[in-house]
Amino acid sequence: MWLLDRGIELKKPEQIAHMRRAGLVVGETLELLRGSVRPGISTAELDAIAEDSIRSSGGTPSFKGYHGFPASICASVNDEVVHGIPGDRLLADGDVVSIDCGAIVDGWHGDAAVTLAVGRVTDEVARLMEVTEESLWRGIAAARLNGRVSDISHAVESYVRAAGPYGILEDYVGHGIGSAMHQPPNVPNYGRAGRGPRLLQGLALAVEPMVTLGEPDTEVLEDDWTVVTADGRWAAHFEHTFTLTSDGAWVLTALDGGEARLGSLGVPFGGR
Repeated sequence: MWLLDRGIELKKPEQIAHMRRAGLVVGETLELLRGSVRPGISTAELDAIAEDSIRSSGGTPSFKGYHGFPASICASVNDEVVHGIPGDRLLADGDVVSIDCGAIVDGWHGDAAVTLAVGRVTDEVARLMEVTEESLWRGIAAARLNGRVSDISHAVESYVRAAGPYGILEDYVGHGIGSAMHQPPNVPNYGRAGRGPRLLQGLALAVEPMVTLGEPDTEVLEDDWTVVTADGRWAAHFEHTFTLTSDGAWVLTALDGGEARLGSLGVPFGGR
């Protein structure tokens, strides 16, 4: 491992392999939560399921205790965009819940998020979720070795803007990841292509578009964590950790490494 200017961390192949193990713990935990979400379950119950899954897989929750955060996942419901604290809130039919999950294995981090429907949601909300998730994959698909970080940003924004009058959060962005959960560089979900640090082999990034049905403005609740939309409109949040190898993109938190979704976009798969 060595550091570039601005504190950007490039990993050796064996360190990326550790990150893949952490990514699989995160991916498997999110799949377990996907099957657990239902009307009547509390966000605290989801948090307990996640913590047990992470620890039983040999990992440590990245979030628990991070700057005082009290839980193993962030669980953000409806107009809550990110950083929701799990508690006694019961999910209801028609809700959406965004679950952000991180795990540490052998000192290396994985970080991913999904937004899940609770029972049946409206067509408008279902479309919001589809657009947000697809924009994540379009961002990853735009990454090439020796390209620039903002190539990802531009691809995310371009897809969302073409899909409809959605809001894209600007104050909360993706990030570098590796021996710490949050590292340089930032990965915004908007901007012109061809800017920012170069995408080099060994760089790992967490890409995480946050998209709303209304305006992108947000507020933080009195718990000092939960970010909500200022206009009360609902939001979606998807995230994956990925890296670039000489063969192509490798999504470290996707169970198949991202092979299927990248293939559908005509992007070479760089996993092992």
